[in-house]
Amino acid sequence: MDTEPFETAQESGFPLVRQFSIFMENRVGTLLRLTKTFAATELHILALSVVDAVDCSIIRMIVDDPDAAYLVLQEAGFPICESELLVVSLPRGKRALLGVLMALMTGEVNLQYTYPLLARPLGRPALAISTDNLDSAVTVLRENNLTVLDHTDLTREF
Repeated sequence: MDTEPFETAQESGFPLVRQFSIFMENRVGTLLRLTKTFAATELHILALSVVDAVDCSIIRMIVDDPDAAYLVLQEAGFPICESELLVVSLPRGKRALLGVLMALMTGEVNLQYTYPLLARPLGRPALAISTDNLDSAVTVLRENNLTVLDHTDLTREF
């Protein structure tokens, strides 16, 4: 089985962000062990989500250099998989999240999950979005004058 990181689909015509899902035991200290793995590197965790289940946890993360992070995680022996998702910059105002969710609903885009970024790309809050139809999601977000970010937008401050 090929264990090399996959290349992001540049030809898709829309920005995608690479996300790692790390499968870990649901035990005290496992998230600390994961974050310590990056402590000796120049890598930055830009977003983090922890989903707890009875016998395991799934830690989803976005980092500033996915290729380097893949190698670090693989070398440390973490069970990982990669996927692509969208990151949308939240507009100014009290109802920013509502606007994004309304746009996706009117476009009949189903969300699988979402989580906020720790970093503030372009100086604004941002939201990672996983959906079953990335093309439709990008189209409807852009039609509603929302900014969909790519990986370079996320790493400008580093």
